[in-house]
Amino acid sequence: MRHLTTTENPPAPRRHSHEAIVAAAERLFLKHGFGGVSMDELAEEAGVARRTLYNQFASKEEILREMLSRVSTQLGSALPPGIETQGDAEDVLRLIGGAVLAFQAPPEFVGLLRMALADARQFPWIVTAFDSVLKPYLDRFARYLSHLASLGLLDCPHPLLAAQQFLGLLNGPTLWPRVFNQDSLSAPPDIVIDETVQMFLLRYRPTQPRK
Repeated sequence: MRHLTTTENPPAPRRHSHEAIVAAAERLFLKHGFGGVSMDELAEEAGVARRTLYNQFASKEEILREMLSRVSTQLGSALPPGIETQGDAEDVLRLIGGAVLAFQAPPEFVGLLRMALADARQFPWIVTAFDSVLKPYLDRFARYLSHLASLGLLDCPHPLLAAQQFLGLLNGPTLWPRVFNQDSLSAPPDIVIDETVQMFLLRYRPTQPRK
């Protein structure tokens, strides 16, 4: 391995090196898997000295947790507080559907999900960590559905199950084909959202809304 720190190539400033390491980890983890990348390879890919890498992150696990923390921040931006108040139930469900598809659209998210699935047996903590990013938003969605049920706007006795069903209707034709390298969608995203919302409401909208 070549030496990265010389008088002509001094260590990068702390913040720059931090970002370079995370970016390098994203490239290498998504290409080779978490278990297929060493700390030395991360240092070389990031263009930093090995000492600099260990000054920033104690382990590969810490780097991946940083990546997942950023995913959580992005998801929070896609589903900001107050989205549940942006119209009636149908309007909000469409907004949520669009936000979820937009959040999942970047190839980096698909790659991260592939990596988590591939490395789950050897590193089960990755799945737990990934789930900890997504579950708060699933629970929040379930609370929203429970609230609609309490108002008589939905007949939804199992809100968490209903939330999972809604996401399943969205992800079936959009996310999972991409995870398994089947890039062609059966329908454009706006049609997927529309059909998902209509199917969901057909099941859960009460035939006689509470007055």
